[in-house]
Amino acid sequence: MQKLISWLANFLKQLVGERLENRSIAGAMIKLSNEDKALFAKFCQFVWTQGEPVPLIFDVKDEIYTCQGITLSSLKHLQTLDLLTLEPRGYIKKKFGKHTRLFYAGKPTKIVFPHDGNNQLDLGHVLLTEAGKELAIFYGVSRNQEFYEYVIARWFQQGLVVSSIQLDIEKLPYLH
Repeated sequence: MQKLISWLANFLKQLVGERLENRSIAGAMIKLSNEDKALFAKFCQFVWTQGEPVPLIFDVKDEIYTCQGITLSSLKHLQTLDLLTLEPRGYIKKKFGKHTRLFYAGKPTKIVFPHDGNNQLDLGHVLLTEAGKELAIFYGVSRNQEFYEYVIARWFQQGLVVSSIQLDIEKLPYLH
């Protein structure tokens, strides 16, 4: 029975995927090669959610990204496909209150900012286009615990207070 359910789920995902690829996404027809699909799927492990998919690419030269094949060159390629935009100066989301929640792989992480209001969060150098957001939702996030801890460490170093059930406290050197 489990094999049948697994096969059916895979079949439906492929069917939906073919329809998604063959329809207009955010006003643009997107045809991705198998290599492009694989690259975008790898990219999606770096996507968090706060109302909508938000990639957190802070330093494109950092090994956390490059070891997964996400480089400046690969990001520029995804940009040519109209899936994302790159900004060398980076993006910042502003006007947060004292608290916010972001989700990684469907699980929440709470951030407490230093001020009661008008706080901001560094989002890195990449934002998804509307087509990229739709595709990221379809592909979902392939969880990468090392990346999750990398982001948490970065926020911690910025003076943010972070709470999550996803952390393995024993493995986080900055807390010892």
